[in-house]
Amino acid sequence: MKKVYWSIALLILGLSALWFTQYPKLEMISGYYAKYTATSVFYAGHTLPYLVENDHQAPLIEWASAEVDKGKKQVSAEVYGLQHRTAVYLDGIGAILVQDPDQLPDLKAARRSKTPIPLPYPQGHLEPKDTVFQEVNYAGVTDAIDGAFAQNDVQKTRSVLVLYKGHLIGEKYASPIGPDTPILGWSMTKSVLATWYGILSDRGKLSVSDPLDLTEWQHDERSKIKIDDLLRMSSGLAWEEDYGKLSDVTRMLFQSDDMGQAALDQKSIAPAGTLWNYSSGTTNALAKYMRRYFDDVHQYAQFGYDELIDAIGMYSMLIEPDVSGTFVASSYGWASTRDWGRFGQLYLQKGNWNGRRIFAPEWVDYITTPTLDADGAYGAHFWLNKSGTLPDVPRDMYSANGHDGQYVYIIPSRDLVVVRTGLAEAPVFDANGFLKALLSAISPTTTP
Repeated sequence: MKKVYWSIALLILGLSALWFTQYPKLEMISGYYAKYTATSVFYAGHTLPYLVENDHQAPLIEWASAEVDKGKKQVSAEVYGLQHRTAVYLDGIGAILVQDPDQLPDLKAARRSKTPIPLPYPQGHLEPKDTVFQEVNYAGVTDAIDGAFAQNDVQKTRSVLVLYKGHLIGEKYASPIGPDTPILGWSMTKSVLATWYGILSDRGKLSVSDPLDLTEWQHDERSKIKIDDLLRMSSGLAWEEDYGKLSDVTRMLFQSDDMGQAALDQKSIAPAGTLWNYSSGTTNALAKYMRRYFDDVHQYAQFGYDELIDAIGMYSMLIEPDVSGTFVASSYGWASTRDWGRFGQLYLQKGNWNGRRIFAPEWVDYITTPTLDADGAYGAHFWLNKSGTLPDVPRDMYSANGHDGQYVYIIPSRDLVVVRTGLAEAPVFDANGFLKALLSAISPTTTP
């Protein structure tokens, strides 16, 4: 009988320990579930059963469940009946986690200019021009793309798109994803934020060498932090980027109404410019700081679309804000695969789009200059290949990267832009092998 009692006691102890360690995560899980589901249903056009079978098949996330209210455009999620969270989708704005669905923030959608550009894709919205390049082995390109979808229950590739010399030479999609389906870029959105700063710099509104003019920072080490330090993830601010527990990043994304301020409130742990520390908080701090260059939040939001997104025809793109109206530029940028391709092409063209200067050519030099202490892998809100992270890919390649294997690769020496989206990343998805196969199908020549 004593053995039975001891077994029960140990079981209770084990369950208590499990509850103690996992319960704090439940609000994070239900918040993620509600937020992601809301935009996926009401913007990307997916169904809840599809999301449950695909997107939500991940550790911890699979614990949750949700109800979708299509009339109110709300999603309520919970984990085994606990820690309910609700996300409300606002047309033209996106999904926002709210404490009370009946008290919504006073946010206005930006006025979007979505007049089709009468040029072939990617420069416009007509069908891609049917161009044949002698140096391209089109069968080899197809094989490389097909390889990215091989054993796709494991690799989980959703889309691949290849632009060569500004022409579409290959693309493929896993149903029901298509060329126009908005896909969450996650941290690829960080590179969009950097581009806004590039535009403001080109307009003379700021210099990346400017210190942040924040009253609360003036009397401590943080007064020395420059915009450049934030763009390079070298601010010296404390930050824990751990998605497996309650950490700085999960508290910010799933508990904070003002995500940029949550990051700006962090203390300094190192002199600015001396310690590289990847931080989604840093990006949202920059997104909030960017508001000071505009008269109000509506002008701020309008700028984000007018001067970049709609200017190059990325009409499917939606950057979602937090409750305060600040773009969650660390994580919440949605766009179709073709529009992510436009973004990469803009950089390949060094900021020129159909004769319009979006940002200065020198901005590309800036964002691709390696950051101190990042081992050649990071520039200014873009990832680099200077040290050969992808050994069979040219060292001049740089990219916008996002969680779960979202990538926009820009390879200037080969005139290539490659987009890959999915639900798995390295080592499950072999980016180096995929790009190696693709590059081998295109001879390194400048012949048109």
